[in-house]
Amino acid sequence: MVISKIQKNCEVCKEPFIPKTVNSVYCSKTCSDTAYRKRKAEKKKEEQRKALAERIPKDRMYLSVPEAIILFGVAKSTLYRLVRQGRIPAINLGSRLVRIERKAVEQMFPIKKERSTTKKNSKVKLYRLEPEDCYTIGEITQKFGISASSVYKHIRKFSIPIRQIGKYVYAPKTEIDSIYESK
Repeated sequence: MVISKIQKNCEVCKEPFIPKTVNSVYCSKTCSDTAYRKRKAEKKKEEQRKALAERIPKDRMYLSVPEAIILFGVAKSTLYRLVRQGRIPAINLGSRLVRIERKAVEQMFPIKKERSTTKKNSKVKLYRLEPEDCYTIGEITQKFGISASSVYKHIRKFSIPIRQIGKYVYAPKTEIDSIYESK
């Protein structure tokens, strides 16, 4: 039996590598640590942005450019371009004292909201666990070239229902295909 190894590209360095598990996305500990540091820095930056946004009064009619950037997540060059084009009313109070009308910016750009990291509860799925609609564990290992222990780990991880008939364990084809063919 020939098992073909699937190559992936590392999300950090973009180099091809052979993953140790189906879920691997980094080629080494160094790339994993780099990605972790980037996620932490982005989280810290987002917390700072939230803190600054909370300090801006909601009843203020005109905003400075940095305040608009914080509230709406728009690039500085975009704001200045829209002011030059006359699409956003602004007042120039002197050098570096441009004030933008808040209502006009709110109409063009909705206030930047926090990304939700939690998934919404999905509908309960119903499965047919008849042998003709399922793979056996042996069929899964042969088709996707992975070990039986990895299959069982993924079945537990993704809460895939199984059915045992005699010495064979069956898992729904739709779920198994969605896990292994997307990776």
